[in-house]
Amino acid sequence: MILMELFWTFLKIGFVSFGGGYAMIPVIEREVTAHGWLTMEQFMNSIALAGMSPGPIATNSAVFVGYQTAGLPGAAAALAGIVLPSLVLVIGAAAFFYKVHHNKWVKSAFYGLRPIVTGLILYGAIRFGLGSWSGGFGAIEFGKLLLPALIFAGALYALVKVKMHPFYVIVLAGAAGIAIFS
Repeated sequence: MILMELFWTFLKIGFVSFGGGYAMIPVIEREVTAHGWLTMEQFMNSIALAGMSPGPIATNSAVFVGYQTAGLPGAAAALAGIVLPSLVLVIGAAAFFYKVHHNKWVKSAFYGLRPIVTGLILYGAIRFGLGSWSGGFGAIEFGKLLLPALIFAGALYALVKVKMHPFYVIVLAGAAGIAIFS
């Protein structure tokens, strides 16, 4: 009975929650505390652990709640419930786009979306990279940008020219950051 309750609860959460994993946390909290599966302290510890674990925080949260509630079968039931809605939507979208991907208008639309996606990623990188400085671009001193720009250039070179695996580039960039900024 508890396994079905976990599955249905997380299925409902998966279908009605939009905005990413962090937006789902209040919904998960409400359901978990309403069912009495975890105390607030246990839930907060689960969220902290889910945030530190690799993967989506909402999925990790569901697994941790399920595991703490009903062990490994509970983790599997909660995981199946929260993942199933996304899986169904992605399969449906893939089937639709597979049927229309040769359409001239669809191809043109996707070619038109590439630059904006690239721009959004670049904007996010700039905001993330410069987030510790307040006052915008004018307040940034050249010296404070030089070392991060060199790390960026080195990472880009290693990825594009040397064809280094991204994992090693991340490790090397992190090591450079430790050496330079600590």
